[in-house]
Amino acid sequence: METQLQSIFEDVVKTEIIEEAFPGMFMDTPEDEKTKLISCLGAFRQFWGGLSQESHEQCIQWIVKFIHGQHSPKRISFLYDCLAMAVETGLLPPRMVCESLINSDTLEWERTQLWSLTFKLVRKIIGGVDYKGVRDLLKVILEKILTIPNTVSSAVVQQLLAAREVIAYILERNACLLPAYFAVTEIRKLYPEGKLPHWLLGNLVSDFVDTFRPTARINSICGRCSLLPVVNNSGAICNSWKLDPATLRFPLKGLLPYDKDLFEPQTALLRYVLEQPYSRDMVCNMLGLNKQHKQRCPVLEDQLVDLVVYAMERSETEEKFDDGGTSQLLWQHLSSQLIFFVLFQFASFPHMVLSLHQKLAGRGLIKGRDHLMWVLLQFISGSIQKNALADFLPVMKLFDLLYPEKEYIPVPDINKPQSTHAFAMTCIWIHLNRKAQNDNSKLQIPIPHSLKLHHEFLQQSLRNKSLQMNDYKIALLCNAYSTNSECFTLPMGALVETIYGNGIMRVPLPGTSCLASASITPLPMNLLDSLTVHAKMSLIHSIATRVIKLAHAKSSVALAPALVETYSRLLVYMEIESLGIKGFISQLLPTVFKSHAWGILHTLLEMFSYRMHHIQPHYRVQLLSHLHTLAAVAQTNQNQLHLCVESTALRLITALGSSEVQPQFTRFLSDPKTVLSAESEELNRALILTLARATHVTDFFTGSDSIQGTWCKDILQTIMSFTPHNWASHTLSCFPGPLQAMRSHEGNEAQVCYFIIQLLLLKPNDFRNRVSDFVKENSPEHWLQNDWHTKHMNYHKKYPEKLYFEGLAEQVDPPVQIQSPYLPIYFGNVCLRFLPVFDIVIHRFLELLPVSKSLETLLDHLGGLYKFHDRPVTYLYNTLHYYEMHLRERPHLKRKLVHAIIGSLKDNRPQGWCLSDTYLKCGMNAREENPWVPDDSYYCRLIGRLVDTMAGKSPGPFPNCDWRFNEFPNPAAHALHVTCVELMALAVSGEDVGNALLNVVLKSQPLVPRENITAWMNAIGLIITALPEPYWIVLHDRIVSVISSPSLTTESEWVGYPFRLFDFTACHQSYSEMSCSYTLALAHAVWHHSSIGQLSLIPKFLTEVLLPIVKTEFQLLYVYHLVGPFLQRFQQERTRCMIEIGVAFYDMLLNVDQCSAHLNYMDPICDFLYHMKYMFTGDSVKEQVEKIICNLKPALKLRLRFITHISKMEPAAVPAQAMSSGSPAPQSNQVPGSLPVTQ
Repeated sequence: METQLQSIFEDVVKTEIIEEAFPGMFMDTPEDEKTKLISCLGAFRQFWGGLSQESHEQCIQWIVKFIHGQHSPKRISFLYDCLAMAVETGLLPPRMVCESLINSDTLEWERTQLWSLTFKLVRKIIGGVDYKGVRDLLKVILEKILTIPNTVSSAVVQQLLAAREVIAYILERNACLLPAYFAVTEIRKLYPEGKLPHWLLGNLVSDFVDTFRPTARINSICGRCSLLPVVNNSGAICNSWKLDPATLRFPLKGLLPYDKDLFEPQTALLRYVLEQPYSRDMVCNMLGLNKQHKQRCPVLEDQLVDLVVYAMERSETEEKFDDGGTSQLLWQHLSSQLIFFVLFQFASFPHMVLSLHQKLAGRGLIKGRDHLMWVLLQFISGSIQKNALADFLPVMKLFDLLYPEKEYIPVPDINKPQSTHAFAMTCIWIHLNRKAQNDNSKLQIPIPHSLKLHHEFLQQSLRNKSLQMNDYKIALLCNAYSTNSECFTLPMGALVETIYGNGIMRVPLPGTSCLASASITPLPMNLLDSLTVHAKMSLIHSIATRVIKLAHAKSSVALAPALVETYSRLLVYMEIESLGIKGFISQLLPTVFKSHAWGILHTLLEMFSYRMHHIQPHYRVQLLSHLHTLAAVAQTNQNQLHLCVESTALRLITALGSSEVQPQFTRFLSDPKTVLSAESEELNRALILTLARATHVTDFFTGSDSIQGTWCKDILQTIMSFTPHNWASHTLSCFPGPLQAMRSHEGNEAQVCYFIIQLLLLKPNDFRNRVSDFVKENSPEHWLQNDWHTKHMNYHKKYPEKLYFEGLAEQVDPPVQIQSPYLPIYFGNVCLRFLPVFDIVIHRFLELLPVSKSLETLLDHLGGLYKFHDRPVTYLYNTLHYYEMHLRERPHLKRKLVHAIIGSLKDNRPQGWCLSDTYLKCGMNAREENPWVPDDSYYCRLIGRLVDTMAGKSPGPFPNCDWRFNEFPNPAAHALHVTCVELMALAVSGEDVGNALLNVVLKSQPLVPRENITAWMNAIGLIITALPEPYWIVLHDRIVSVISSPSLTTESEWVGYPFRLFDFTACHQSYSEMSCSYTLALAHAVWHHSSIGQLSLIPKFLTEVLLPIVKTEFQLLYVYHLVGPFLQRFQQERTRCMIEIGVAFYDMLLNVDQCSAHLNYMDPICDFLYHMKYMFTGDSVKEQVEKIICNLKPALKLRLRFITHISKMEPAAVPAQAMSSGSPAPQSNQVPGSLPVTQ
């Protein structure tokens, strides 16, 4: 091949010797040139025709090499003309020629003439290259340009510019060689945010990138960096909050020039989430951390260190520490977070300690030093035995910094719990020293001079063999010696002994012949709080071991009440989860069950029912599945145990949070039987009701009308096969639409049933008296009590409960004596067992209008029980939300419900814990005929309360409390739910409340500070999306009124640039905001917090409401900007909606194209549609879209031709005015390979 090529081309470039000798003196006439060209091409055509397809590329590469081997510019120029002609006559494929030219190693910038001629040729023929080829060429040319150094002789610049000309042509939008979107992607890969393009390209590239700023903005949520979630234990687990674990940036789609703040690390967001109690699951979800893969996450480490520094700063200003104030809660929470993240190796302990040293050096912050050492002691004592001593030595550097004293530090008052913090540094030294001795290490550190008195005090206390429980000495010794078994046995033994009982004494429990070990006073919470995690783990381990031992031994003596209560209290600590709740569910329960120790099993279930808080949902569902297995075993069919199993299962089912139901039940889809009852219709009904409530509150079925293909289908089918049943029509009518297909039965007996229920509950005085006495005598705050057992026994003596039909047995003639031994009861009674049933009774009564009077009577007599409900606000929230339609016209009943449930807690909660003062004054006492209608300032104050809570304002709007025992996991979750309850309880329609909430920022309000406006929008978004549909759907009307407003319908009205008009942040800062930018930002805040169910109404809103009214470019761009940022969520969570939106966007474009003489913003519109195709829809909308593009005007059609196969249509049909600057590449039909291929 090479020889043949050589002879063809050598022939053409042969010149006379005399020409060589006198260059420039002899000129070929154009005719001679042409003759040479034609003869050369003729010879080459014959040769090319006989070549196989595979050799084509090799052949072209040889020609390029041959040309580049020439030294005479004239020859090179002539040969390039040959190539150009070969391409133009359709002989050679343009893409192959361009690629061979530019990829050639011999194309170097130093050969300036060759460089210039090469790029001129490429400029001439690149028009025939398909769009993917042009993209690849752009990439290579940009890289080639990078080889030119920063300084070159000005003489050669002119020739080097030929490369820039090619780039300019490729980027020329009217030439449409490729989607501009491809070009910007290649440019941004090479020149990411903040990197300047090569000098040769000048402003060409940066100006081109700037034309994509509108597209980037259309894809950005307004004020996104100021939006914050409410962290609840089910945890805002949607994709909206995900961050890149290496950089903490938002994962932005596409390489677009987004606004600067979106490229910043979102430290404020992570920091806010870390500050919230019970946020660790959300942190792991945000950063994609997996406990199984131990990966260090330095950005998380930095934030934890900054939080500790913040706590140190807070401690400088707070006077008292042990008052349950913010500082104490913060340190408590910090130690829990630190242990979790360091334990799972997401953060490195030595790195963090050195970083702390660096950040605290020279700051003089020493008031919080004991608390800091307490936090570090937690981790050190628990992990020093498994790790190298060197990992812990950096703590001594911190000691030198924070404890500069030359004199002895005095021993604190050991009657106070914070004395354990004051001793923390000495305890750390003891652990380090112990480790050094065990390792025979050279690193032994003598006891620091200032800690001598502390150390002596501890050693002296160890010699005292009889330790008392009246101060914190036992805790101090446990903390100091937990890694030294000889010394640890004494203090730990003392703790254990107080709760186990001495083995001889007995106390009675309720029922017949049931005795327990005689220790009845549990270890108080402040003592447990004063133990390090390591000591707590030893304690819980020894309790669990003892319980298992007693279960194996089939002991007839029940566990000591003190032990049961203390064990329950220990299960509250998340930092000991593996030995705590995880061990309880995965090891202890199954072992006890296998041993057939029914008494202990009954005890564990009672603990779970009455004493557990914030248990993660997967543990609760695991327990539910254990209970169904249990119920199937014959021996457990023992009245009392069966009752307890059913009652616990009922609590577990009804207590599932609305956002927990779907994620938990989808885990069992392959085998739904495990979480359903094979025989209890009541439990399965409760599950269906929970399912109905959860899908309603999360708007799961919103916008869909069938259960087909959803996770609910298998569950419902399995239930109906296990326990077939019917539903009353009034219950069924409250179900979400797709669930209403359940079987219904009609009958007039419903009202009679309700009447009988009311009679049974209220007619005999016995039950009412039990309830009122129990409510009067007891407090729900079990964690603060040390005499629960005494009160419990007094109550059971006064009102004994018969669980084995003793009452019936006594009435037969002659009376039969039933002496069934009772299983131990530590916490329960008929009132508490009735509570989950009462929840269901209230709901059934709400469904039937005629019996609402009976419901009010029930609430009057029994409502006080809600004082003991473990989630009263959530119950109220779910009830008002689920029955919103039923209660719309019944404000009196709503008020009664709120009054009964919230009022039951009045003696156990501080003032202002729930409802606002204004509501308590005006809303609670409203007259029927003249309901209270709140004004704007009421709504502003209500939203402001949530804003201040989320900003961590101190003192906050709500009183401090111990979140470990609270219904909600953190202040923001509490604030959100109580606010929603209050808003739903108003005697005002959902529509009016929704509009009033939007007006808090859309109207000028004196109570809303300008500088903080996005935080207010965030709060409105959170509240309005947590309310039923009538409250948030009003946003759609606001959007319609903005889109129909003159600023968007008449383009002459607004002379500015539409993207400035929609840029909320810029408008706001320059005091030039308009209602359209405010509405846009507020809609984004609302939709960012919406569930996917709520968002799924957007496609219908676009097609049915907006499509008919969108006629102008401004309107179109506004709609794109409104919905564009949410395509990513639709793609991840509801593809069907994404496809509908994609098609609607094109339909709107067609409308606008037909209604406008000329489009001014054609490029941003097309750029956005290309972004949508390549990032989201792919080819899923191609068929529908192709038809629409065919009907667009030529200029638009030309730009969008790469989206579909439209480029196969005759390009000649495009009129000249569509290409105002630079005509498009010649694409005559003879040119093979010139037609873009769509992917």
